[in-house]
Amino acid sequence: MVVLEQNRVSAMSALAREAGVETGMRRGGVQMLLPEAVFHTREPVREQDALQQAAMALLQYSPLVTEGEDASMLIDVGASLRLFGGVRAICRRIRDTMQALGVSVQMGCAVTARGAWLLAHNAALGKRRGRRRSLSMKSLVPILDRLPLALLPAASPWLGWLHGVACRRLGELRGLPRPGLQRRCGKELLQSLDCAYGEGSELFNWIVAPPGFRARVELPDRMDHAEHILLFARSLLVQLAGWLTARQLAVTRITLHLEHERGRQAIPPTELQIALAEATWREEHLLRLLKERLAHLDLAAPVIAVSLDASQVEAMEAPSDSLFPEPGGSPEDHHRLVELLVARLGADNVLQPAPQADHRPEVANGWASVLQKIKPAALPDKLVRPAWLFARPVALTLRDHRPYYNSPLKLVSPAERIEAGWWNGQLVTRDYYIAEGEDHVHYWIYKERIGRLEDAHSIWYAQGVFG
Repeated sequence: MVVLEQNRVSAMSALAREAGVETGMRRGGVQMLLPEAVFHTREPVREQDALQQAAMALLQYSPLVTEGEDASMLIDVGASLRLFGGVRAICRRIRDTMQALGVSVQMGCAVTARGAWLLAHNAALGKRRGRRRSLSMKSLVPILDRLPLALLPAASPWLGWLHGVACRRLGELRGLPRPGLQRRCGKELLQSLDCAYGEGSELFNWIVAPPGFRARVELPDRMDHAEHILLFARSLLVQLAGWLTARQLAVTRITLHLEHERGRQAIPPTELQIALAEATWREEHLLRLLKERLAHLDLAAPVIAVSLDASQVEAMEAPSDSLFPEPGGSPEDHHRLVELLVARLGADNVLQPAPQADHRPEVANGWASVLQKIKPAALPDKLVRPAWLFARPVALTLRDHRPYYNSPLKLVSPAERIEAGWWNGQLVTRDYYIAEGEDHVHYWIYKERIGRLEDAHSIWYAQGVFG
């Protein structure tokens, strides 16, 4: 593949470079060398969109991100090396992040921004033997001295003259007399050279994350299966993670919009909301939840674009600074498990206790969705209640004047009388007992009291079992 700008080559694939294609060649020259080459015209608008997406994603590694020359990004990771485990680890993570955006990268790492830029562009020219990382100025200087002079943008207008005086590398350029070079080529060339070697100051306008987040990506083709959309949705999550980190926020709800065909038969976008039990800013956790939701989604029509909104955000909480980890996992691990179950089973199928201040067990034993923020009612501490209540009370039969449930039951506690519900027309009058079966399982049973003839007309029910 070959990318053309004003009918000249501006970029090429590795195979085209091996065939002899070089930057600046005309279309006809490329066709003579490589007749099967596929040509593309450079699109500055889409290129700028890709750079903005990359900048947003890179903010999760450092707040100091800026756009460089010739479709490049500069990021100052000096303060982030220890957090991410060193320069090799952070480079691997940055490369994975860019791959999630669908962008191929050439990276360079140096103690100066211009030096890192030169190493990255030297790698982009296919110089695989050259070093791409230098963490000290002592090791950077000899590497820069061997780089071709054509890499330096400020030297482009003077390349013909410089090559004529046998100056083809940066080290040779540094050896020329500075006063004469400044009179001939101006200050810009020397300033750019000094910045690369750490002898000049570099000033940047760092990118600032916007106050709100909304990202959109168009799909390369119509997609009928929700699982296939996950690859493109991940690029949006990567940008969201960078935005959250830069703004020091955590998200509690995100909304994914799946846009369908436009025109006369257009239908509204399909909205997929993901609510989290605990706020997070981790891309891998959001991706896991989104994968579960998309796996159970049936699309009403093919999808042509995907957009993502950060619906609800809150301030990011600092991680726990306790010396010893919590037994059974941290609270964050518990919340992640709950969110994964909600994404897989649905919010209505993952419940949490929501006790109510009522003497009737079926009313007091309330349940609510795990995503709801509830304030449990204050209940008496000395009440003896079973660990499990049946969904509905089980009617018991009488054998030898004793209630029977799998075996004859023996009452082992005095009666606890409950009379409640008269204020809303749901009166209950019951006597509760703890009963023991022959297998030593303890049940919570009650006897309905009906008028004065309660002994003759009593009905026994089992309502729960003790753990």
